Amino acid sequence: MNAAVLQMKGIEKRFPGVHALKGVELEIHAGEVIALIGENGAGKSTLMKIIGGVHQPDSGEIFIDGSPVVIASVSEAIKHGIAFIHQELNVLDNLDVASNVFLGREPLRGGFLRLIDNRKMHEETQVQLTRLGLEIPTSIPLSKLSIAQQQMVEIAKALSLEARLLIMDEPTSSLTLSETARLLEVVKELRSQGVGIIYISHRLGEVEEIADRVVVLRDGANAGSLTRASVNHDRMVKMMVGRDLDHFYQHPAADKTPLYFNVKNLRTSRYPDKQVSFDVGKGEILGLAGLVGAGRSELAQAIFGVDGALEMTITLDDQPLRVRTPQDAIKHGIYLIPEDRRHAGLITDIRIRENVTLPALGRYATLGLIAHERERQSAVEMCKKLNVKATSVEVKTANLSGGNQQKVVLAKWLSLEPKVLIFDEPTRGIDVGAKAEIYELMRRLAESGVAILMISSDMEEVLGVSDRVAVMHEGSLTGILERGECTEENIMRLAVGSRG
Repeated sequence: MNAAVLQMKGIEKRFPGVHALKGVELEIHAGEVIALIGENGAGKSTLMKIIGGVHQPDSGEIFIDGSPVVIASVSEAIKHGIAFIHQELNVLDNLDVASNVFLGREPLRGGFLRLIDNRKMHEETQVQLTRLGLEIPTSIPLSKLSIAQQQMVEIAKALSLEARLLIMDEPTSSLTLSETARLLEVVKELRSQGVGIIYISHRLGEVEEIADRVVVLRDGANAGSLTRASVNHDRMVKMMVGRDLDHFYQHPAADKTPLYFNVKNLRTSRYPDKQVSFDVGKGEILGLAGLVGAGRSELAQAIFGVDGALEMTITLDDQPLRVRTPQDAIKHGIYLIPEDRRHAGLITDIRIRENVTLPALGRYATLGLIAHERERQSAVEMCKKLNVKATSVEVKTANLSGGNQQKVVLAKWLSLEPKVLIFDEPTRGIDVGAKAEIYELMRRLAESGVAILMISSDMEEVLGVSDRVAVMHEGSLTGILERGECTEENIMRLAVGSRG
């Protein structure tokens, strides 16, 4: 084994009210892929931010190539050859792709004039996009790209640094199967070139495929490690959560009322020439699969009234509905849990209590004044019901883990007694323990009579959770599979345009 590129000993970190890291040890060598796994809140991101110079440890030592170092800033981390792909996107969507990739380190020309060499910047950006198999112009603004494409731009930025140590925090959380496969090939290529990689992912299938070692954190401390030969799904889950997760996916033979929620002739501005029609039964979870760009999120936003449909007929329990705005949808009991929870599902700078009660503030107001105690009691009740892990409902939502933020989005809508719930990527960036809780909650909601439409790019999730699966390709619905027909092969055939 080569000399350790990075070694961390006894790393401690505290935040107000939280002991985030408790003497954590980590070592990584050149040409090695270390998978760092653990539940949300286990300390993974905090540890990586210490390596990346974002946070400073309270105590402990860091060694690079055997020499002690202090990584006091992000720029110092970059000087040490450390590149970081963050879970939450750090892109400027008003700039083009090349400007994002080389932000703050643009190639210059013109001597003392220090003019940006745009040609060189775009040429070098194109090299990284080609490396990732990403076919987009380097001059397109980020605002025109999907979240998955923006994620790939973030990865291209990190690769352009030619780092010796690359930290990848949930790099595939927004990627399709084909994009994920290409990224994993890039990881393998980088490993063969001697780059050390710390790979954080809740998708354990990816971990099994690429990890040379697995390091597990639980509650801010080392919970153990696995060698390549001993890595398997059940071992990883048990080490992460400290227990076995029985009945991860459930398909009870509950009665479902068909044709409860009907959508007919839906046309979106993204695909104005394509019409989509489908139904979701009362008590059913209908999975909606397809490649990124198939039009699934646009469909969800049209149903919820975020982006007005060009044409759409909706009936709920045989009653025709008129939905032009989110207020219309909310009035009829139709709610959307969006893909980007931090920007579209929550206001992260306000308290949990305020997020939970925001859609129905009128319920907690008298003569225009909000009764904060009633508001607090309702929020406490919903958070307890959903097992939101927080010291208080007065905590800022930004301080919660991804899984707990998702539960707050759910709490917001469940307090309004939904009839139809649309989940867009319900477990993106969420750990395996929180996933199990979300799946159980979805199943309980279905059993209580809620019609659920679940959009997901995670094939295991689609196959494991759905009662039926509808598949889209370029704005069209190419087929709907009954439970017994749901296989990865059948879904992918429909997703690439073959009609069933």
